[in-house]
Amino acid sequence: MSDFLSQFGEELKKNVAGYIAVAITEVKSGISYYSDSIMPDFDPELASAYNLEVVKAKIKAIEALKLNQSIDNILITLSGQIHIIDVSDDNQYFIYLAVDSTKSNLGMTKALLNKYKNLISGKI
Repeated sequence: MSDFLSQFGEELKKNVAGYIAVAITEVKSGISYYSDSIMPDFDPELASAYNLEVVKAKIKAIEALKLNQSIDNILITLSGQIHIIDVSDDNQYFIYLAVDSTKSNLGMTKALLNKYKNLISGKI
């Protein structure tokens, strides 16, 4: 598992323009299985813990509304950053990724995340 996650993290750092930080978190427990940041004052595990509440609230809203839908991703746009919460199809894990909005290519970033998000469920 750790080799897979380390490879995933290195590929993100290398291929995501404007990369700031990433965390892979289990929805049920809130445990982050992997985290990395290029900024010493940006704690991706803390950010992921707060964003876990966003994911749980959205899952509950979808269930309450009986929408028969699943979350693909949640996009939060800040003044200088984009935070992407990419949820696995089984709602067990999510990837939290922060990028610099002035340097990132959102389409390429989302394509790379989609490549990995459902592989994570089988590896953790």
